Amino acid sequence: MARPREFDIDEALDRAMAVFWEKGYEGTSLQDLLQAMKIARGSLYKAFEDKHSIYLAALDRYDQTEVESGIAFLCDPKAGDGMAKIRTMLEAVKADKERRGCFMCNAALDRASVDAEISAKVSTMLHRLEDAVATALKQSRRGKRWSAKRRAVTAATILNTYMGLRVLSRAGYAEKDLQAIVDNTLSTI
Repeated sequence: MARPREFDIDEALDRAMAVFWEKGYEGTSLQDLLQAMKIARGSLYKAFEDKHSIYLAALDRYDQTEVESGIAFLCDPKAGDGMAKIRTMLEAVKADKERRGCFMCNAALDRASVDAEISAKVSTMLHRLEDAVATALKQSRRGKRWSAKRRAVTAATILNTYMGLRVLSRAGYAEKDLQAIVDNTLSTI
């Protein structure tokens, strides 16, 4: 009979994600992960194959905790007008006082071009988020009259803005400058 796991996998992945988020994939050592995850080397290797598998699991954890909640909010017809939900999503970037940016964005920039598995995960998350924005547009007064193609193109533009805002926030852009981008983007839709 196998021994039960001696650590909470979700807590350990949250800690691993924080290290990858701060140091990037290449900058994170196995020792960094062991220390952050608060587990022994043997426990790590019982749960994961290697650093790469931890990174993939952390990316999945981000998807489950952050991306899914954003998608649920954007798709929820009870959460209000679609454009208001989109504004909330875009303006939430300013609330990131730690200026960490987005783990999905980091993965896209850091690893997706050199790792097919990461590229596929990031692409899937981005497309799901884009579809959720299109759903929110359909739930807006203006967007429900648009064609599906116009909503899709507009959703892609909004997603592009969102990703750019996350990068600009991490780079230290002032809140007022981020707000100006949000306001300008939404005024042109």
